[in-house]
Amino acid sequence: MEQGHVKEMESGKSKAEVESLLDLLPPVDFCCAYGSTLHPNNLDKKSMVDCILGVSDPEKWHSENLKMNHNHYASWLAHLGGARLITCVADNIGAGVHFNPFVNLNDKMYKYGVVRMDDLTNDILDWQKFYMCGRLQKPVNILVDNLDLENVNHVNLRAATSAALLLLPSNFTEEDLYAKICSLSYMGDIRMLFAEDRDKVKKIVQGQFNLFQRMYRPFLEEYATKDLLRVSSLGGDAQANIAQDSGHFSASHLVSHLPPSIRSQMAARLGEKRIPMESGKVVREVAFSSKHEAAECMRKIVRNRVMVSSARQAVAGLLTVGVVGGAQYVARKMQKAWKSRT
Repeated sequence: MEQGHVKEMESGKSKAEVESLLDLLPPVDFCCAYGSTLHPNNLDKKSMVDCILGVSDPEKWHSENLKMNHNHYASWLAHLGGARLITCVADNIGAGVHFNPFVNLNDKMYKYGVVRMDDLTNDILDWQKFYMCGRLQKPVNILVDNLDLENVNHVNLRAATSAALLLLPSNFTEEDLYAKICSLSYMGDIRMLFAEDRDKVKKIVQGQFNLFQRMYRPFLEEYATKDLLRVSSLGGDAQANIAQDSGHFSASHLVSHLPPSIRSQMAARLGEKRIPMESGKVVREVAFSSKHEAAECMRKIVRNRVMVSSARQAVAGLLTVGVVGGAQYVARKMQKAWKSRT
């Protein structure tokens, strides 16, 4: 199944920029670029290039990187605790990711986040923290993928499609679907209260619409084949109009594709029913009276996970980049937010 994870950058120059950063760093098992650098219509040459790096042992990786790129880290963090403290803050205070922002290379600014591969995989499959999985529900540009994480991410994309469909009405457009998928990772995000562009979701979807299509149209085709959706047309790049069955059977199918930890928490809140199978096995399903009830329960669970992770990461970020760096980063975010409100 083809995803919209772009195998080649929109321009060779952009790909070379990220590869030039990787050349300075210790080896990684996974690397993807994300954010505004993927927008075909992004004309801001000063925009920061955002990357996620997956490594097997963050403490060992940071130890090597401190020797190679000491200036990428806040000075107090590097001097006082080194790699162990960096990893400890990421794991115990943050959402499992350490970010180094404002890395200047060849007159270009980079921000890269380092995450343990096991944590990255678990979040993709089970939405435990709903932090990394949200990044990979949007178009990203994969440059290194030693463990075939792109294929693993199919589970995440199908779950995001199902979650968005639960939250959408009976009739909607293809853009509505992608906007709802995109918004999952911003529900409850504390940055959206004061330091993010309030039109961010709209800009992401409209700026990368074709990439979203390449990611999610296979799932639309799959659900249409199962008579869960009626799609006006999936030919070409034109936007499709979509109708969905909002009955209990269809809602149950969507819930069944949510990650196990989400379904488990929904069952704890709404109840559980056991369905005996001919094989003798018993299948457990979330008990709900309507699609709306299931959707609202799921929304609250996802919102809470995003809120906790974003708050933890915000605190960890302020600690790890230092007062000056933190103030600089927040100022940039607030400037974007202010522009979107004027």
